[in-house]
Parts: sequence; C-alpha cells; structure tokens
Amino acid sequence: MPILPLRNSVLFPMSVVPINVGRPRSVRLVEDLLGRERAVVGVLSQISPDVDEPTFKDLYTVGTLARVVKVIRLGQSNYSVVLNGLGRFRVKDPSANTGGRAVQTLEPYMRAAIERIPESLARDVELDALGTSLREGTREVLGLMPNLPKDTAGILDNVREPGALADLIASNFPQAQASIRDKQEILEAFDVKARVRLVLAMVNRQLEVLRVKKEISHMVQEEMGKSQREYILRQQMKTIREELGEAGDDDEIEELRERIRLANVPPDVEKVARKQLSRLRSMSQQSAEFNVTKTYLEWIADLPWSKSTQDKIDVKDVRRCLDEDHLGLEQVKKRIVEYTAIRQLRADKKGPILLFVGPPGVGKTSLGKSIARAMGRRYERIALGGVRDEAEIRGHRRTYVGALPGRIIQAIKKAGTRNPVLVLDEVEKMGADVRGDPTAALLEVLDPEQNSTFQDHYLDLPFDLSQVTFLATANERDQIPGPLLDRMEVIEVAGYTRAEKLGIARTFLVPKQLRSHGLTEERLDFAVEGIETILDHYTREAGVRNLEREIAAICRATAVRLAEGQDVHDVAGREHIEGILGPHKHRPEMAERKPSTGVATGLSTSSAGGDLLFIEASRMPGKGNFVLTGNMRNVMQESATTAISFVRSKAKDLQLDPEWLREIDLHVHVPKHGTPKDGPSAGITIFTAVVSLLLDCPIRSDLAMTGEISLRGRVLPVGGIKRKLFAAHRAGIREVLIPARNRRDLDEIPAEVLNDVKVTMVSSVEEVLAVALLAPQKRGESDESTSESSKEVSYG
Repeated sequence: MPILPLRNSVLFPMSVVPINVGRPRSVRLVEDLLGRERAVVGVLSQISPDVDEPTFKDLYTVGTLARVVKVIRLGQSNYSVVLNGLGRFRVKDPSANTGGRAVQTLEPYMRAAIERIPESLARDVELDALGTSLREGTREVLGLMPNLPKDTAGILDNVREPGALADLIASNFPQAQASIRDKQEILEAFDVKARVRLVLAMVNRQLEVLRVKKEISHMVQEEMGKSQREYILRQQMKTIREELGEAGDDDEIEELRERIRLANVPPDVEKVARKQLSRLRSMSQQSAEFNVTKTYLEWIADLPWSKSTQDKIDVKDVRRCLDEDHLGLEQVKKRIVEYTAIRQLRADKKGPILLFVGPPGVGKTSLGKSIARAMGRRYERIALGGVRDEAEIRGHRRTYVGALPGRIIQAIKKAGTRNPVLVLDEVEKMGADVRGDPTAALLEVLDPEQNSTFQDHYLDLPFDLSQVTFLATANERDQIPGPLLDRMEVIEVAGYTRAEKLGIARTFLVPKQLRSHGLTEERLDFAVEGIETILDHYTREAGVRNLEREIAAICRATAVRLAEGQDVHDVAGREHIEGILGPHKHRPEMAERKPSTGVATGLSTSSAGGDLLFIEASRMPGKGNFVLTGNMRNVMQESATTAISFVRSKAKDLQLDPEWLREIDLHVHVPKHGTPKDGPSAGITIFTAVVSLLLDCPIRSDLAMTGEISLRGRVLPVGGIKRKLFAAHRAGIREVLIPARNRRDLDEIPAEVLNDVKVTMVSSVEEVLAVALLAPQKRGESDESTSESSKEVSYG
C-alpha cells in the first residue's frame, strides 16, 4: 500500500478532510494516483512535525486507510487532496527484500505491507451508556464552546455506533484542546470501550475548564461596582437623549469624566473639574467657550497629580551611576549622594534646588540627565535663554485666545510624574520687558516653602512642586538677580584639568564619535599621544565641546576613506592628527615668552571660563597724560587709576622722582581689544606692570596674579579663583599670586592643579613685588636676553 505521511494532524475513519501536499515523495505519490478511480492510500501521522522527509521510524505504526476523493493542483509540485477515512490499519512490514537484504521502500514514494484492523460492532449495555454519556457531554461542550464546527451538533444524532461517534468527536476536537499525541492514542485504541473512555475523558476535561471559565465570568459580572453601574446608566441616558434629538457631544464629555476620575486628582481639583464638566454639557459644541473649557479639562486630566516614580535610595548605586557618566565634578556628586542619604533616612525630604555655574561645554546640562538616572527619575529640560515674558513661566490666563500653561506645568505633563528632574537651562539669560520679569515668576517656583501650592495662571489650581528636583544652569553668576540666586544652592563647575579631559576623551568622547560615524577601533585607534596633541595644540577651553568636534573631524576623515573603498586601519597619533587638522591653532604661551619690563600676566574670568589677561605699560615723553586702552569698562578703569595713584603716592619708597609723571605720558593697554573687559581683579597686575616699567625691572614670565588693589596698597579678595587657576594650569603658569583672603577657595581646587601650580598668598603690594620683579636690566640689554635666574629685587 502507498503511504502518505501527515504532520500536525491525525486522520480518523469516517472523516473527510482536505490536506496540502508539497513534499517531493508525497507529490510523486499523488501524481502516480492521478487518473485512478477509487484510489486508496495509507495515511500515517509523523511523531515529530519538524522532520521534512520522514522515514518509517519517524511515523506512527497505526494509521487510517483513506480513499482519494479529489485532487486539485494548486501550482507546480503543490496539490490539495481530499481524503475520506475508511478504517484503521497497522504497518506490518515497511521493508522490501532486495538482493537478500530488507530495505525500506522510500522511493519514488513510501510503500509498506499493512494489516487491516477490523472494527468490532458488538454492543452491550455498558458501551451504550458510555456512548450516551459521550453524546450528552459533547452537546454541553458545544453549548459552551462556539468555535467548534456548527454541523457537529446535528451529526451527533445521526451516528449511532459508539466507536464511530468517538472517532467523529476526536476528529473535530480543536488541536488547542487535544494534541496530536492524544488523538493518536485514540486512533490506536482498537477496543471500542477503551476508545470511547479516552474521548469521554477528553470531553469531560474540556467541559470542566469551560465551566470554570463561565463561573469566573459570572462572578466578575456580579461584582460590577459603582463605576460600571454608573457607566450603564449614562449609556442609557445617552440613548434616551439620542431618541429625543439631544445627543450633543456626550461621548467626549464622558471620556473626559473617566480620565479625570482615573487621574486621582485632589478633592479641590475634582470639585472644579466637575463644575466645568457640568458647564461643558450645557454648552453648544459650536461655541468658542466649548473648546476652551474642553482643552482646560484635558490639561487637568493629563497632569500627574498623584503619579510619581520610585526613588533609588541606595547610596552606592547612585554614586556608581554618577561615576559612570562623569569624570571629576566631585562636589556635584557629593551633594547628590548627600541628598540620597537623607532620603534614605527620611522619605518626605523635599527635592534640592541646585545651580550649576560654569563655562560652556563642562557638562552642566548633561549632569541633569545623569542625576535623573542615578535617582531613578524622569528628566525634562526647559530652555530659558531669551525668555522675556512672565507668562512663559506662570502661564496665560484662559481669557486669552490660544492660552496655555507655563513651561513648568508643560514639562511636568511631558514627564508624566510629579517628581521629575527639571533642568532650567541658561537661567541667567532671561530678560525683562513690558510683559513682565520671568525671573520674578521663578521665585515661587524655586522656593521650597512656597512651591507646594504653585498656581499656574492657566490652571488657576494649586499644583505641588515640592517633590520636583530643580537643577538650574548658568554661565555667569553675577547676571542672576539676588533674590533668585538666594533660593538656589550654587555649585561651581569650573572645568576640567588636562588629565580629566584625557580621561573623558578616552572613556566617553572617542567611543561616542566612533559609534556615530560607523567606525570601530580596528578602523581607527586613538592613541594617547594623539589625544594629547589635540588637547595641547588644537583646543584651549574649560569644557570638552571643541575637543569632541576635533575628534569628530578625525573620524570623518577616516569615514570618507572607508566609504571610498579603502582598507583603512588608522592609528591617530601625533603625525596623523596634524595631517588632518593642519597647523597648530594654539601654541604654548609660556614657551615663547621671556621676562619683560612693563608686561604683567593677570587672570580673568568670563562666560567661557578663565583666561590669561596681559597688561602692557609703556612710557613716552609728554606732559603727564595717562591713557587707558583695550576696551576697559568703568570698574577696570577705576582699578587702573587706583593702581597708578598708589604708585605716585609711593614714589619715594620706589626711589622715583616725585615729579616723574610731569615729563612723560603713561599708556596702559590690555590686548584683545575686541573683548570688553571689566572688574577690579586686575588691580595688582596693572600696578606691577607700571612699577616694572618705571624701575626697568623685568617681570617673571611664568608668574600670573589676580587681586584688587586699594589706595593703601592692600590686596583685596576677588571671585572666580577656581576658573582662574584652571586657566593658569592650562597655559603652563608655574606660580600664581592670589589674595590671602581667598585661601578658602583652594579647598575646591583639584590636587593635580595644586601640584603643578604654586599658589602664593599675598596681602599687600609689597609682597607682590617681592615675588614678581627680577633684577633691573643693564643698559642696552634687551628683554629677550633677560634670564629667569636673575636676582629678584626687594621692595620697602
């Protein structure tokens, strides 16, 4: 008998099923049977459906003889065959005798000697009772399981033989409820009673499952609460209104009501929302007030009145997250870890309000993302640069067309929680005009004692901001109004040392740029020497923004060559970097400078960080005129006047002619004329330059200084010490003079800077001259020939 293997299915006697035939052996079998009338094949089910070309060991030994009723060709080597099951059989011998050896007959298609299994038609009382139970149980399953074939219920009454009834039910049972193995076990049950019992057990098992599902569904319906009853009643009201022609916009109103209920708003907010919903129901949908009220209710429904994220209160985990994202910045990390430790001891601690002040590119904004990740909170950024309207913070009144809440409420809605990390970026760049002062509106937002009841003009409802962690960033601390500055804890992010920049480049910037340019380390390997070349000769900044740009330029050059089809394996060393980036953009200032008379090195700060400030003094025959150039502003001009007045008052101590200024004109100039300069910190630098010029004493070229001068010759404290020392360290300065009253600022300076730069405290100009001036030059000796080892002069 030809054998047709069947997978994922079992064919039973008395059933008619279509099957798809596409495997080569099965196709050859079907094509061989084409044209034959009443052709019969043996159908065996596969043990495993994963076998594509089964042998007899992959098939069950008991199957069903089937008559080929119809063959439909679906395509090349693809047929649909309709089979009618006739009876059971067992494979007697799957092999043929070839040359004295027994070999399985597999080609051109499977064939085997079979043994027909006769069906017993003997009946008794027990078999009839089993058949009746099977028929009734199946009817009950059909009542609970509508996905069974509809004609099955009618066939149950027409089949009288219990064995045939069991085959019919097993054949139509879904595979989800009866596996191939279960159906094969029923097919192999030759004893009719045993077969009926197997099918009856399967039916009873499925019947029990369906009964439990029905009971659960019934229990759920019985436990319908107040909200479901209210929903049904409202649906009935909606139907009544539709019949009366008063339907309106009830669907959207009910949706808003449900959203507000799920938002779990406070009682006073819920009261206002219910009142607005009642007003909305009585409005015409075409009226302008309808859309205004609807938008207002949508904002109430969308705000996270009670949603919050769970804070991470594991101090070690928070410290690890901060260290992974940023190198250095120890003071910032310390403050966040302290806050986490307090939250671990007291859960109701309000969020901190921190202000990061520093030059561009030092990672102030990215610190917000890192802090949010470390605390397990959502992150949102609010750009305040150029904001001049107070309504941007507090929102617009609803009476205005197109009114919206302020940026604070919008950011909280976008975050989706009531305790996100909000970064107020560039807070010092807000301005004021006729529309109000946004910095004044921030006073309530950033006050922990007031922001728990913050009222946006649009909402006109109190919203609790006390759980929000506010982080503000600024480049210049002096431009922030005093009351606003008083509400924030200031943390200065002065910049990075050379070693920290090197670590940031290797750990963060290089891998980031390689990924963004589609490169790997095999294609482009940045050597430490190459990164140091970029740091020393192509960037000079407090942050790492330009450093990242230069690294990206190196990556682009390699990416272009790789896209052109070249096999690129570059090592970004010194020569490779210089070949792409070209001539050096920055040269070491200290390597080219020599001790000079009338030229002193000062230190300054700006929004871009710290920088060197050179003061040049020159004299010429004249009538005692005093000239200041270099785009000096008022405070710096007054500081220069003070320094020169002190020189005149100490002419005798300096061994100068008391009338020295009558015969000469004195000119003090600050290079970089295009940059405005202001502040008192250049006082001692101007004084030193003038004294050096008048005494013909060179000033040490490896020395920089900062400090305000008084008319009594005292050195007064100044700000920005951290930024100034970082600038001196970048420029290669060996010693820096700072006011003695700035000693406390050294606690924030990294050890790497203090090891490379000697910091000398001075409290009077006498101490400044004792350190800064070298021995007077001999007549005819040029500035360039003066040696650093010349004897220093004393003063006083």
